[in-house]
Amino acid sequence: MVDSVRPTASAARFGFTDDRAESYLRAAGWWDDAGPVRGSDHVLTAFSRAADPDLALRALDRLRETAHADWPELAEALRTDATLRGRLIAVLGVSSAIADFLAGAPGEWRRLSNATCTPVADYTQVLCEAVRPDDAEPLTAAPAEQALRKAYRGLLMEIAAIDVGHLVEPELDPPSFAETTGALTELADAALRAGLTVAEHEIGPADTAWLAVIAMGKCGGRELNYVSDVDVIFVGDGDLQVATRVATTMMRVVGKACFEVDAALRPEGKAGALVRTLDGHAAYYKKWARTWEFQALLKARPAAGDAELGQRYAQLVRPMVWSAAERENFVADVQQMRRRVERHIPTDIADRELKLGRGGLRDVEFAVQLLQLVHGRADPELRSASTMEALDELGARGYVGRADAAELRLSYEFLRTLEHRLQLRALRRTHLFPESGDTAQLRWLARASGVAPLRGRSESDILVAEFRRHVQRIRRLHEKLFYRPLLDAVARVPTAALRLTTTQAKSRLAALGYAAPDGALRHIEALTSGVSRRAAIQQTLLPVLLDLIADTPDPDGGLLAYRKVSEALAETPWYLRVLRDEAAVVERLATLLGTSRLVPDLLARAPEVLQLLGEPERLAGRSPDEVAKSLRAAARRQPGLKAAVATARSLRRHELLRVACADLLGLLDVPAVCAALSSVWGAVLQSALAAAIRRRAAEVGGEPAKLAVIGMGRLGGQELGYGSDADVLFVCERNDGASDAEALKFATSVAETVRQVLGAPTQDPPLEVDANLRPEGRTGPLVRTLDSYRAYYARWGEVWEAQALLRACFVAGDCDLGDRFITDIDPVRYPEGGLDAGRVREVRRIKARVDTERLPRGADPTTHTKLGRGGLADVEWTVQLMQLRHAHEVPGLRTTSTPEALQALAKAGLASSDDVASLLEAWQLATRARNVAMLVRGKAVDQLPTSGRELAAVARVFGYPANEDPGEFLDFYRRTTRRAHAIVERLFYES
Repeated sequence: MVDSVRPTASAARFGFTDDRAESYLRAAGWWDDAGPVRGSDHVLTAFSRAADPDLALRALDRLRETAHADWPELAEALRTDATLRGRLIAVLGVSSAIADFLAGAPGEWRRLSNATCTPVADYTQVLCEAVRPDDAEPLTAAPAEQALRKAYRGLLMEIAAIDVGHLVEPELDPPSFAETTGALTELADAALRAGLTVAEHEIGPADTAWLAVIAMGKCGGRELNYVSDVDVIFVGDGDLQVATRVATTMMRVVGKACFEVDAALRPEGKAGALVRTLDGHAAYYKKWARTWEFQALLKARPAAGDAELGQRYAQLVRPMVWSAAERENFVADVQQMRRRVERHIPTDIADRELKLGRGGLRDVEFAVQLLQLVHGRADPELRSASTMEALDELGARGYVGRADAAELRLSYEFLRTLEHRLQLRALRRTHLFPESGDTAQLRWLARASGVAPLRGRSESDILVAEFRRHVQRIRRLHEKLFYRPLLDAVARVPTAALRLTTTQAKSRLAALGYAAPDGALRHIEALTSGVSRRAAIQQTLLPVLLDLIADTPDPDGGLLAYRKVSEALAETPWYLRVLRDEAAVVERLATLLGTSRLVPDLLARAPEVLQLLGEPERLAGRSPDEVAKSLRAAARRQPGLKAAVATARSLRRHELLRVACADLLGLLDVPAVCAALSSVWGAVLQSALAAAIRRRAAEVGGEPAKLAVIGMGRLGGQELGYGSDADVLFVCERNDGASDAEALKFATSVAETVRQVLGAPTQDPPLEVDANLRPEGRTGPLVRTLDSYRAYYARWGEVWEAQALLRACFVAGDCDLGDRFITDIDPVRYPEGGLDAGRVREVRRIKARVDTERLPRGADPTTHTKLGRGGLADVEWTVQLMQLRHAHEVPGLRTTSTPEALQALAKAGLASSDDVASLLEAWQLATRARNVAMLVRGKAVDQLPTSGRELAAVARVFGYPANEDPGEFLDFYRRTTRRAHAIVERLFYES
């Protein structure tokens, strides 16, 4: 019979790589010749989870050697007490400095069990008792420093052990990041208080001097690191010489025992007095302080010394901090300071710098502080010295997107955790991520930070990837928030004006130019009332918007429009987020709302265009062909006529709004506007026609006819405006097997359906399909065959019909049929030999009749864009007469475009270049003026406004400044059209 034995095992199984590991384990009683000793499994497993098992084991071996008789007790505790085991092995695997501390004070390990860890609230008592043992006289000089150092290191060890213990014993609850930094901050405060006790005893009785220690920086924000300078400011009263000696001594004691105390943030920095009175601080901050000093004061907090004096200092600086954003160039100064810090980072470590580098901790802190200082003037909830608390409030109250705030917090905690672990290693101040080739250091840092291998990737690789991801995220969000143009706009608004419902707000609204301040206040109250996130964001936006809208031609109308749009889009999740995050969108939206009545109505039903306002190239850059193609494709996918038309209408609305916004903002010229509007109209016609044909064909069981739509007038010339009807002709041709009667019946039904569904009333500008230019006008059939058109024009066609056909262009339906129609009418509209004298007189007679009969009663002929002197009709009739007379011999005149025909006249020598330039200028001016007048009024109109806000709005769109008389625009319009009219009189009636 063979005795059963335990299989031998290697220490490497538990993560040890040191050749001496087994000898250390044997000495501790946890290993023998066969491997792990029974009962030691928990201890060895704990070692395997440590950040550096070898480091932890060597430290425990040193502790074994120094503990002597206490070792059996410690060894037994490691087997039985999971809390002690997790905390001690974890902290020894992370920090060689804490291992050194324990080796020098072997009994201190007992502090790491649950029952003996010191409550945070007792830190001050523990440290003060260390420098004043048993109520005796406080220690001084070196003995005080040594006692304080030991007590401080013992508490620091406790904090670190609690912080990392869960990495070794997962059942231990990990402390939150805020709990750890809060404990470190309380420990620093306690050290300052103990150091002050020692200093006061060393200097002697200080009945004539009082000193308050103000914590700044991370200590002031209760977010201190393991190893960091503690920034302070000293405030004194009474004998300042004594107070200064106390402060100097305290800095020495604490500096040698715990950490460096840095007073460089005091007024005038290191060149200034170490201790100043309250009045001295007040005088300096009011007269000399720079922007960065107020930013630093955001975290000022009384930490030690005279509590009443400290509170008086806090009350003194607090109003200064929350009014600092009103300083000239405040936002730019803060941004410049951050850029200056970045420039001073050595390039060889910039990518590894956790604190100061791009995407580092300072990016988060600067962004949060800038947002606090700008918005915290009117919102006390943002006035926290803690970066994390402030970030949470910024997200909760709508100043930062929820997702952005959550991501920024997660990344900030990740980098701070790495910083803590790196500092714990040797208790040295460092912010450098390990170099890419330092695999041992990367592995240790990953394990110390809780990063585990995953799917074949080592913990080092995952750590590096996570580090880069968080750095990139922080930088992206930093640039989004820190350089948000809206911040500068908000900072320029006086603090009183940020409180939107105060009595002063009414006076300010009146001063800004709101004609009805009471009504404006009601709009503001409706938008900002309540405690919702939406109301909070509006409270941020409105002070800026009020200023922007006040600079438009119609502030009251613009604010009302903003309220209507906001209420209509209240459930659109991205609406307010876009306004908050994109200053360009806010500025352009204010301009549009205070200028146009049409844009707000369309925007409420096509809100997606709002997102384009921040991207001018997308707002103005879409090609008409691309838009038309997308519209036709979307409509074609719909199951029925109503759905197809609804889709076409929706996309037309989007396009109409996009073009209107680009037009009002000066991003599109007249030809581009006309081409875009004409193209989308043609696509709507094509979509409605195709859907009507499909429905009618389904009803009759086939398609007896082909159908084409011929664009006439401005549609045919690709010169539509916002309110233009679509002048068309319908032409059909029977398909094989069908009679002309069947074809006409089918085509007429389809054409009537198209006119009906597109002409149905909606809130959008109308889609009227006008077929009155057909042969015999309204009394003639709606649809004719191609042969019928040929016969009619050959036998009955009149000169006005030939003139109308000059604009004829295929726009929808059967392309081959449309092309043949155009070919057949060319001889009609471009008559061989031109017009004889009689027909020229007829054209002139008709125009004279139009001029006298069609101009509306009471209309001003000098400002009527269509029929007024030098307006659209004047120029177009002149061009068309020239085409009728000369197009048979001048190919360039065979175009449906008025501008192209004008240019052909000059090229052919039929008109001088100067005359053509004047006519073209007048035509484009009248076209745009007509379009702009409709956008301003919200309805189709040919008459320009001659006074009031509407004239001011039209003039502003044309580039006339707000401080100029808008009548200057009218004068310019009249001069331009008057010059054109003189040319028309000469070319149309005399040539």
